[in-house]
Formats: sequence, structure tokens, C-alpha cells
Amino acid sequence: MNARYFNGAAVLALALWLAGCGQGEVPALGPAGETPAAAHGQTAADEPAKGPHGGRLLTDGDFAVELAIFEDGVPPEYRAWVSAGGQPVASADVNLTVTLARLDGERNVFRFQPQGDFLRGDGVVVEPHSFDVTVEATHAGTAHRWAYASYEGRVQIAPDSASAAGIEVETAGPHLLHDLLPLHGRVVVAPEAVRTVSARFPGVVREVRKRVGDRVRAGEVLARVEADESLRVYDLTAPIAGVVTARAANPGEHTGAAPLFTVSDLDELWAELAVFPRDMARVQPGQTVRITGADGSPQGTGRVTRIAPLAEVDRQAVSVWARIEEPAAGWTPGLGVTAEVLTGAAQVPLAVRTAALQGFRDFTVVFARVGDTYEVRMLELGRSDGEYTEVLGGLKPGTEYVTAQSYLIKADIEKSGASHDH
Repeated sequence: MNARYFNGAAVLALALWLAGCGQGEVPALGPAGETPAAAHGQTAADEPAKGPHGGRLLTDGDFAVELAIFEDGVPPEYRAWVSAGGQPVASADVNLTVTLARLDGERNVFRFQPQGDFLRGDGVVVEPHSFDVTVEATHAGTAHRWAYASYEGRVQIAPDSASAAGIEVETAGPHLLHDLLPLHGRVVVAPEAVRTVSARFPGVVREVRKRVGDRVRAGEVLARVEADESLRVYDLTAPIAGVVTARAANPGEHTGAAPLFTVSDLDELWAELAVFPRDMARVQPGQTVRITGADGSPQGTGRVTRIAPLAEVDRQAVSVWARIEEPAAGWTPGLGVTAEVLTGAAQVPLAVRTAALQGFRDFTVVFARVGDTYEVRMLELGRSDGEYTEVLGGLKPGTEYVTAQSYLIKADIEKSGASHDH
């Protein structure tokens, strides 16, 4: 772990701790919302009181509202139970409203209707369940009001601390997603970049100047042969610049028609890929190909250069060749590769970088940034091309989200104990 990473992570953890110290529940307000109702005795450091149904208990004198988010077999919804003097109050006798103020400025208002012995909110409480809550209730001509913070998956980080930790953001918006066809194969030298060298006249090899692995220039002498008939010694030269990749000549040996040397231009490398016949309609010359070594490196791109006219009988696959655009970056003939052929593309209204996605509870999420605050966003996802993933729900276009070091945000939220509080 390098020093910059360690220091950045430490600064981020400290920033989270300091931010957490300032997040507390806003005291309840008394009748008409004018003055704090200290009677219920909660402080910023207290855990919220719970009612018999597991919801948050809000009290004002002897009047109490238990408010819970219920999601057992139904989309998350508010339910409330009201009491006065320790006795249940008929739900039809209470006018109740809950207003949620979210980090990005969105406001959700829920009005309640009687249902049996409880009041039921009139909408779905969408994720994340992180907001400033205002509860207003009217009973027997008296108004009651409470306000408190209920945050989930949220931290506040100063810009310099985020920069030191390497946190980067990007704005979510439309993106062109590519359709990918995964393939396997190996690196080969382009057929046009391989030359064999044979003796022009039968004779005896008198001198060999190059070995396998030697680089040669076009016209450079590889060996010298003494012709049988003329007894004259002539040169065998390299037809192209490249590397000697095969040699079948040693001094004193007699030459025939068989090749004595193979010279390959290793700057002309292709990926030879196997395509099943059912996928051949998706492959066309000129398509971009992402190529990766079997062990994860090197990585590069190429373009479909040639397609075999027939499938190979032994493996029932058609060979497709893609020219590697940067052959000097660690590619060697015979190296196993995986590849993705970009066979098409589609514009989607909203997408995020796949690398930004993290797991949080039972969701796949990104972390949105609003000012100096970072908060989880639960996503409904669609297609992906590996680099970007389509977002079908859970994130607004134009939202800034963390693209680098998002796992640090997740780790610090989990360490802070930010809970799914109802």
C-alpha cells in the first residue's frame, strides 16, 4: 500500500468521524411547532425511542405518535399508531402528515388515512431511507409537530480530504452502450508478416550466422551455402526485417527444398479467435475488438481484419483474425487471449461506470455527491458493456456520483454504523 493511499484513507476516516459527531436528531417541537418540547427527554446522542410496533415513538406531553416504515411483503410504506394518555386514539380522529426532505432537495409528502387500528401513508417510501423528517398531527383541535434527521448511507467529507483519498466523481447521464460478443483465441503473427527462406540450389551449409530469436534486417545474411553443381558459395538473406522464429540449418548439413529459416515481423500481430457459426452473423470486418491476455494482461484493442470462409472441422468454429493495434505492449505469438467484439451499440438515457458500483445491504448502489455530502443511491440496472451499465431507476440524470475509491465511501459508511432506521 503506497503512502498516498494510506494517508488518503486515514484522512477520509477522520473526516467521517468528525461529520458523524454533528448528526443528531432535531428536538420535537411543541403545539403549533413554536417551541421545543423537551418533555420527551431525547438528546442528540440518544437512540430514538421505540413503540410497541417497532417504530419511532414521537411524544408531546401525553400525546404520542408511533411512526414506522412497513415493508413486509409490500413496497415500503408509512404506518402510524396514535395514543393519548397511554390509550389508543381512534385513527379517524387524527389528521397526520409526514414530509421528507431529501439531500438533493426533493420533498415527499405523505398524507394518512385510517386503516383498522392504524393510519397508512398514501405512497411508497423510496430508497434510500435517508431524509429530514417533519411530522405534523392534529387531534382534538391541538396541533403537534416533530422534526428529526433519519439518515442512512450518508457521510460528509471536506473537499481536501476527498481529494487526498483519491475520490473522483462523474455526472450521470446518457451513454452509448456497446453490444459485446465474448471470444477466446491466441496471438499469431499476421500471415503476410511471415517469410520462409530455402536454399536456391541444393548444397552444403558452410556457415550459419543467425539463431532463433535474433533480430535481422531485410537483406541481412542468415547463412552461406555451397552449391553442389557449381561449388560456388552463395548467401541466404532475410527477405524482411523481423525476428528469426525457426531454424533448420546447421554447418555441414545438406540442403534440399525444405525451409531453412523462418523470419517473422512481430510488429504485425493478430488475435486468432474462434467464433461459433451461430454468432457469425454478428461479426463483420472493421469491428473493434477488446483483447486481454489470459492472465489479465496485457490489454489492448484491435479490429476484425479477416474472417475464414469455412468452419474448422475439428472444433466446429470459424476463425476470425483481429489486428492488434499496439503489438509492442507485451504481446507474444502463442499467448492465449480473451476478446470482446463490439458488434453494435445503443444509446441509453442514463448510465454509470461499472467500476463505480458497490454492494450495499441487498442493493447494487453508487454514492451520490451533493456539496460535501455523499449518500447511497439504490439502483435498478439494465444492460452493461463492461465499462458502463444502464440505470433504469434510483438515480436522477445530472447527479454527481463517485467513480474512483467508491469502496472507501462504502467502508466508512459501514464503520459509522449508518443504519436502516425506520
